[in-house]
Amino acid sequence: MMKTLLNRLIQAVLVALMVGMLTFVMARSLPGDMAYRIAAGRYGYDLVDQAAAAKVAAELDLHQSAFTAFSQWIMDLARLDFGVSLISGAPVMEEITQQLGNTLELAIAALLLSLLIGPPLGILAGLRPGGWLDRTLMLISTALRALPQFVVGLGLIILFSLTLNLLPAAGHGQSQHLFLPALTLALGLAAVSNRVARDAMLSVQQTAYYSFGRTKGLSDWQVFTRHGLRNVAVPIITYLGIQFIYLVESVVVVETLFAWPGIGHALVHAVFGRDIPMIQATALMMGLIFVGLNGLVDALCHLVDPRRRAHGSA
Repeated sequence: MMKTLLNRLIQAVLVALMVGMLTFVMARSLPGDMAYRIAAGRYGYDLVDQAAAAKVAAELDLHQSAFTAFSQWIMDLARLDFGVSLISGAPVMEEITQQLGNTLELAIAALLLSLLIGPPLGILAGLRPGGWLDRTLMLISTALRALPQFVVGLGLIILFSLTLNLLPAAGHGQSQHLFLPALTLALGLAAVSNRVARDAMLSVQQTAYYSFGRTKGLSDWQVFTRHGLRNVAVPIITYLGIQFIYLVESVVVVETLFAWPGIGHALVHAVFGRDIPMIQATALMMGLIFVGLNGLVDALCHLVDPRRRAHGSA
């Protein structure tokens, strides 16, 4: 475990350097006048002219070399100083803290929903491979993975908001606003997690120890709870780390579609406004969360799987 934690710490440092460098280069490579975009983000496009853009460029010293600007960011990062937003002037860490809280709320709700939908159905399909439930889930899972997230989200808006008039189409602040974006993310997650659970259940069911449990006279439920559930849980927990990649790529689209004020929504606005400190800090936070989540998944797998604990003791 100590070796794993050390590896994760090294990964976090490398992620900080790579994410900072890549986002800095890509933000500087975007077409258009950076000073004009920043001024437009501050005052609005209708009120911006070249004089306002020149004033912003002089205020923020945008004409300094890229190497100097990146070196300054690295030194500030070493002091845990993420700087201030070029648009709002507020400390970047304050804005990210609030936005990250909203994103984590959405991500946790989506993960919980996906765990309620995907693995139970996948386990039932794995107990009876080739049955009607297995074939139906394969069809639905393939369709959900093939559809872009904004299509799934729009379909849910049309069904629950416009047709049934049960839930608000967008917004934030009430519990009703959370359901549709969380369900949009959860359906995509459950589309894969149910197949992972199905394959894991089928594999466990074919092992010798599972068959021996039946030979001892245990009921199907007793065999599943004593010999199947923990072994099926290991690949599902491992997949949770991979699911975060899906969340990162989907949360930008879903938060923008449902006007959810999270870190993905903020990243889109930061890119349009050329707010480089916000872009770097947001991407860095996503990368570090991913590294931390992988470390947590490793720890959970170590606790759940008795074979890993036995191997570590040996």
